[in-house]
Amino acid sequence: MTESAPRIGVLALQGAAREHATVLRRLGADVVDVRLRADLEGLDGLVIPGGESTTIMRLARLYGVDEAIRRLGRPILGTCAGMIVLDRAHLGIVDLLVDRNAYGRQVASFEADLTLAGDEMPLRGVFIRAPRVVDVGPGVEVLAELDGDPVLLRDGRVVVASFHPELTDDPRVHELFLGLVREETHVGA
Repeated sequence: MTESAPRIGVLALQGAAREHATVLRRLGADVVDVRLRADLEGLDGLVIPGGESTTIMRLARLYGVDEAIRRLGRPILGTCAGMIVLDRAHLGIVDLLVDRNAYGRQVASFEADLTLAGDEMPLRGVFIRAPRVVDVGPGVEVLAELDGDPVLLRDGRVVVASFHPELTDDPRVHELFLGLVREETHVGA
């Protein structure tokens, strides 16, 4: 019996949706742009990309997508602004609190090698107006840090990153997310 491709939605209200879709397709996922509540139906997982968190939240409320995401009950990957959207102060899906643009303005963007938990090969992180995690709940697992600050975390079925994994050729963050999706679809089957 062949395994069907996971159906992954990428929130396409504003931000870097296309880059995530490219990586996910390369890894064998069936990718759907999510703009409306109905687009969330039948998904195995969701990616909330980087962009401008205030704009993403405003549009998500306007189209009723915010409450639908809260009720989704599927694995989610949130990167940069997506991390902000998922934190306690916004959708409240991840037990952490984030400080927006804490690594500086656009001109202060940078790349850094990160040590990924359980992996000897460094993970390249692209930080663009990146958020900094200021508080982490007790059930949240830190998967990578930058100078002692958590930048890649997992809270149950949700993975969040301060950086943009979709802007490198390294698919490990997306593979981690798809692993959660496959694990959950097998458990639910």
